[in-house]
Amino acid sequence: MGHASDRMTAAFAITRREVDDYALRSHKLAWQATRDGHLSDVEPIFVPKKGLVSKDNGIRPSSLEEVSKLKPTFIKPHGTVTAANSSYLTDGASACLITTEERAKELGLKPKAYLRQHLYVAQDIRDQVLLGPAYATAKLLQQVGLSIDDIDVWEWHEAYAGQVLANLKALDCDYFCQNHLALQHKLGAPKMERFNAWGGSLSIGHPFGATGIRLVTTAANRLISENGRLAFVSACAGGGIWVGMILERYVD
Repeated sequence: MGHASDRMTAAFAITRREVDDYALRSHKLAWQATRDGHLSDVEPIFVPKKGLVSKDNGIRPSSLEEVSKLKPTFIKPHGTVTAANSSYLTDGASACLITTEERAKELGLKPKAYLRQHLYVAQDIRDQVLLGPAYATAKLLQQVGLSIDDIDVWEWHEAYAGQVLANLKALDCDYFCQNHLALQHKLGAPKMERFNAWGGSLSIGHPFGATGIRLVTTAANRLISENGRLAFVSACAGGGIWVGMILERYVD
């Protein structure tokens, strides 16, 4: 996966500086979101020798000077992937309740969002194992007749900073959209102020099997906090498989 991210940054002419800047953005936004109480839906747990853990503890705001000192991990010496711009392995679990609006009300619960539509895509694992978000985004938006600007909240899994940037550049590239997505022109990239605004997997971590629900709940919570209507979630499932989901904020 790390080699794939390095190949993608080379293919889309993404620099090490861009990759490190995006990773720093993720940590900065997650730190701000934690400070502002946006990531407070963490169930406290007691960990031996650590004590009570009540918030994500992998968030580490740093400086460009510090992260730029790290050497490439996979393709040396010219790769862009380092420990600072990759999602780190971490322990974690997540849970959410998926049911009908009627059943939620019977249980005395207020829904947060509707799951309106979803799809899966599978790409060639040799060259496009990490390009799923671009494909899932284009296919799902086309399927439901929406544009990039119709989406208020974007939550993509951040496997690697370079992988995220490559997908954003792919959506904003006429050649890629015409030749790989069968579109007449480029779809365009989401506005960054709407994109992973509370940080992402680079800063919050990527516990296998838990990230999908984390993305969905973050998207739903952001819709409520930002008074948005629609959210788009995209995450990988391994082996070149990616999911795209559209959520709509629940309004009484």
